Amino acid sequence: MSLTFYWYPNCGTCNKAKKWLDEEGIDYESVHIVNNPPSKEQLKSFIATSDKPAKKFFNTSGKKYRELNMKEKLKEAEEGEMIEWLASDGMLIKRPILTDGEKTTVGFKQEEFENVWSQ
Repeated sequence: MSLTFYWYPNCGTCNKAKKWLDEEGIDYESVHIVNNPPSKEQLKSFIATSDKPAKKFFNTSGKKYRELNMKEKLKEAEEGEMIEWLASDGMLIKRPILTDGEKTTVGFKQEEFENVWSQ
């Protein structure tokens, strides 16, 4: 299973997820989500393989989310618009994102990681 780990090194949640992956001996390729944000096509794939709506991919606690008043914008937004916004700025994306192309998790909850990624 080839995993890609989209993360931001200054993010405490990302570091907890990375530590868990390392302790479990799970191989992954890490991608800096701000320097190399996922494309619109990748985001569509993440949403489709996560069983979560596009709205759940926003970093609601982030400064950029508040600055852009995303809470209000998301109320009326369609999925295509949400994907455009997410692809435009890696700081808007909830992190980490971990995917093998068939399954995707967003954020870090140890129980979810154990259920989805433990081999």
